[in-house]
Amino acid sequence: MSETAETGAPRIRVLIVDDHALVRTGVRAELAGHGPDIDVVGEADDVEGAVGAVHALAPEVVLLDVHLPGGRGGGGAEVVAACADVLATTRFLALSVSDSSEDVVSVIRAGARGYVTKAIGADELVDAIRRVAAGDAAFSPRLAGFVLDAFGTGDVAVHDDELDRLTAREREVMRLIARGYAYKEVAAELFISIKTVETHVSAVLRKLQLSSRHELTRWAAARRLL
Repeated sequence: MSETAETGAPRIRVLIVDDHALVRTGVRAELAGHGPDIDVVGEADDVEGAVGAVHALAPEVVLLDVHLPGGRGGGGAEVVAACADVLATTRFLALSVSDSSEDVVSVIRAGARGYVTKAIGADELVDAIRRVAAGDAAFSPRLAGFVLDAFGTGDVAVHDDELDRLTAREREVMRLIARGYAYKEVAAELFISIKTVETHVSAVLRKLQLSSRHELTRWAAARRLL
């Protein structure tokens, strides 16, 4: 993040994704008026454009409508899934008129950090952006219940044959590597040697039949393991 000239506080780079130009213009204006620490660095209006903009601009936060044209018809959830490789540094906050449980759960399952409706006030939206940028979750009050129902009860907990192939230690290493940790950082975090980390990573990739850290990140993100 860059810093504000006035306070030296970190600035948050935001990408706005919505297929309605009027909405994008309105959100940009609201953020300019209420978020001095927020920079809108770009806009996109469909799935392909959003995925391209995320990778080209590397924003800290993406404000994402869940219903978007293009791609395979998956809308916002498809955008998040296609950006699994950058979820460690770019956070997604859904901003939609929809308050259906299906839309909420699908985009959170894909990897978004929060979901607010377009009825939200400007100050509340800025606060949600700041919280998501800091790594926290942000939800409109009623929508949080959908997430708790779906994720808090274990309904979407990962129980699959692939994950079961890994030992407890391999799972710990896998999560850290998928989050972007360097081998040295994993070793320090788990109090093991770098050579041991390398051994575990090789075992994880072999057992999961993956060929790179990039593929591992996508695999872990798809299963909500990050």
